[in-house]
Amino acid sequence: MKLPIYMDYHATTPVDPGVVDAMLPYFNEKFGNPASRQHRFGWVTEEAVESSRKTLASLIGAQSKEIIFTSGATESNNLALKGIAEACGNPSLREKQKGDHIVTVQTEHKSILDTCQKLSKGGFQITYLPVDRDGIVDREHLEKAITNKTILVSIMIANNEIGTIQYVEDIGNICRARGVFFHTDATQAIGKIPVDVETMKVDLMSFTGHKIYGPKGVGALYVRSSNPRVKIALQMEGGGHERGMRSGTLNVPGIVGLAKACELSVQLMPEESKRLTSFRETMFTAFTSKLDDVYLNGHPTRRLPSNLNVSFNHVEDNALMMSMKDIAVSTGSACSTSDPEPSHVLKALRLPSERLHSSIRFGLGRFTTEEEVDYVINRVVENVIKLRKLSPSYKSSKEVVLSSS
Repeated sequence: MKLPIYMDYHATTPVDPGVVDAMLPYFNEKFGNPASRQHRFGWVTEEAVESSRKTLASLIGAQSKEIIFTSGATESNNLALKGIAEACGNPSLREKQKGDHIVTVQTEHKSILDTCQKLSKGGFQITYLPVDRDGIVDREHLEKAITNKTILVSIMIANNEIGTIQYVEDIGNICRARGVFFHTDATQAIGKIPVDVETMKVDLMSFTGHKIYGPKGVGALYVRSSNPRVKIALQMEGGGHERGMRSGTLNVPGIVGLAKACELSVQLMPEESKRLTSFRETMFTAFTSKLDDVYLNGHPTRRLPSNLNVSFNHVEDNALMMSMKDIAVSTGSACSTSDPEPSHVLKALRLPSERLHSSIRFGLGRFTTEEEVDYVINRVVENVIKLRKLSPSYKSSKEVVLSSS
């Protein structure tokens, strides 16, 4: 076992060796621009791009022409939301139902929330649905939120912080029945749980490469072509690439890597899911058996196999991380050096204040070993005990327990 140990796989992943091998020829041997259709150099890379497009489409139950390559999920999310919003005001793109209302969720990724905020400044109405204590959206709340002005619902499949998996099929059915487009950010779901755009009634879907052992700087947006057909306004001018939806020279090595990463992830999913779920449960069981005041954040069962978000009460999250510099984990809080702010996701769960500042996200992955899991368990328990000895709140809580007993 080598130190430091990496347990932040939700933030990014190392590139799988098989993905690297697939990408390498497209850096120097097959370097042509796929838009150069006058010679073989362009033909070779164009074929690689279209083969990758076909691979991605088959993995999510789509058609290859419905896959639009982007620089990653953030761009895909922007393209989906802004593209639909602007299409509703463009006579040449306007769908049957024109409106100015978008529905999303309080626990979405910032690339969704910030985009919605931007759209609201331009006159669009945004509804931010609450979630329950486990991070699940209430379907009745969703149905009530949709009006005759609603043009889009955007709800992620799996949350990046707490791992909660939404009832996406139900959400898709509600949207389809109401004639509203459904977009989902599938960044954390692709390659980890089964995803099918037809079963889920998804109209637009964003995902990226670097969360699934692929390269950074490449992603895709699925845009439904029929039943119903989705039209979006382009956000990047110049050249009309990607069926006019996203101009710019394609990142061929990245696209090849993205397709290979998705292919490997789906192939390995059954084994990885079982193994990582076992690791996750081993860790949480150890934490709760060796420590008191330990709480799971997110849904207990409807969660990603690789995600474990835990609050260790009476211990500041940043202090715990700093005490374990040989382990890479992340806090559930988005903090600045001058004004620590709790994570918007944890705040949306309406957790007690102490849990907001004591949460750690453990992200397990393909290269996590049993030896690493055991090491992390011991280090966390050791340092929680050590830090609690210095915590006035922990001492006072123990005194209350003793006096009441």
